[in-house]
Amino acid sequence: MITAEYALGTLAACAAAAVLYKVLSGGAVEAALRALIGKALGVHV
Repeated sequence: MITAEYALGTLAACAAAAVLYKVLSGGAVEAALRALIGKALGVHV
């Protein structure tokens, strides 16, 4: 039973990572991060 629980936990972690990747690689988030980094460094990107 423990092996199945580890397998489900690993699967859930991979699914959460995939969702997080999709959200962070979206255009709006990427643009916001670029603007924030550019503002912090004082450059326009």
